[in-house]
Amino acid sequence: MTEREERGARRGRRRPGAEVSHAIFDRTSSYRHLVNPFEPMRVFSDDEVHSIHEAALLILETQGMRVLLPEARAIYARGGAMVDEATQMVRFDRGLVSASLASAPREITLHAKDPARNMPMSGRHVVFAPTSGPPNIMDTEHGRRSGTFADFTNIMKLCQSFEVLHVLGGGVEPQDVPVQFRHLETTRAMLTLTDKIPLVYARGTPQILDNFELIRIAYGLSEEEFAARPYTCTIINTNSPLQLDIPMADGIINFAKAGQVLIITPFTLAGAMAPVTVAGALTLAHAEALAGLTLAQIVRPGAPIVYGSFTSNVDMKSGSPAFGTPEYVKASFGAGQLARHIGIPWRSSNATASNTPDAQSAYESQMSLWGALMGGCNFVLHAAGWLESGLSTSYEKFILDVEMLQMFAEMFQPLAATPAELALEAIAEVGPSGHFFGCAHTMERYRSAFYAPMVSDWSNFGQWTENGSHTATERATTVCRETLGRYEQPMKDPGVIEALEDFVSRRTAAGGAAPVS
Repeated sequence: MTEREERGARRGRRRPGAEVSHAIFDRTSSYRHLVNPFEPMRVFSDDEVHSIHEAALLILETQGMRVLLPEARAIYARGGAMVDEATQMVRFDRGLVSASLASAPREITLHAKDPARNMPMSGRHVVFAPTSGPPNIMDTEHGRRSGTFADFTNIMKLCQSFEVLHVLGGGVEPQDVPVQFRHLETTRAMLTLTDKIPLVYARGTPQILDNFELIRIAYGLSEEEFAARPYTCTIINTNSPLQLDIPMADGIINFAKAGQVLIITPFTLAGAMAPVTVAGALTLAHAEALAGLTLAQIVRPGAPIVYGSFTSNVDMKSGSPAFGTPEYVKASFGAGQLARHIGIPWRSSNATASNTPDAQSAYESQMSLWGALMGGCNFVLHAAGWLESGLSTSYEKFILDVEMLQMFAEMFQPLAATPAELALEAIAEVGPSGHFFGCAHTMERYRSAFYAPMVSDWSNFGQWTENGSHTATERATTVCRETLGRYEQPMKDPGVIEALEDFVSRRTAAGGAAPVS
């Protein structure tokens, strides 16, 4: 075939469109429970991983952690740790840490109202949760602005609309809801707008207990049933280096008592609040994670723990955080090795330092996801929507990230090599110099043979220009609007809705609950 004929053949190929777009919907059921078939990447030898673990134990033995909450220090002391009240420092015997690791469960499943939505978080299972916590929201039409409750509900509707997102998150902080009432409104929204598992914040005992009660009402659970297995999770961030503050220690205690999942995540930036080397930053983060895990296990042996990692580097010219860097990926691989070394499920993130949903945001997020998923991660927080180093959630970035998550989900799907898949009859039918577009083997499979993208445009330049020359970000805007327009609220028991509204009304009338600082 000449070059001119080949160009003509390309122009004549079937373009992705209405006829095959249903392939997205045919495939997404396989996105609900993901299993990563690939062997995790490694950056350290087994001996080096052991050395990092031993170094972290040495830090806890000789330096310890400053723990600001008196109740937490008293619990550590009862468990056998050495507490200096004058300095608020807690030092840990290796035997105490080892006993805590031995009691932490190796397998965790988060439970939903609908058992089909239960999410295993161990082994090779992978769970995705959206961006959580940014104070700002961004889109191409209105630009960057403070997040509102309407934005929060939109993010929840988007989460419900995509099967590749399994657990909910904070999405964006609704600045138009006072902080003492915000947890009531956001948790109720999660429980009414979706049928997925809520992630709630640990911002003091009163807010935690409110959130637990809302979940019990939504699921029809007694306190004993709720405490028997995990229905929600939270993120615990240490204050690196080597400090556990009051709300985070309080969160560990309350979630451990209730048997709910603690994702203990030191936030270490190499060169700033951690040593400049990746190994040094991981050693510090490992020590801090072990300190948090130990507190939880003293409170309740068997409390479910996920080993969180959020180690990256800074721009040494400005001190600004950097994400999706080669160091971020290596740190992710190393954190995965450390999590497997102690036998605990592992959390990572999808992060970028870009300030807008541009090429930088895409390649940094892709690097972050490679680090998490090829490192063997079980739980990816900030999987969709993160921008500006976590200061903004972007509607367009949310859609672009979902596209990437679905592509990884497709990578995880098993391949077969049966006689039908080997296609010997098709090869014989087509013969030399032919094409496979119209052969029987293709016609039987073309509707669902390949992943059909939401955002990518595979048309040629002429057709793309004729269609308006839209960028991926612009196409993401359209997908976002259409998805919100198609949103359907899952069926909910009217009695449960009424009970949730009644609880929120009563707690609001009582003044709500201010965060603990």
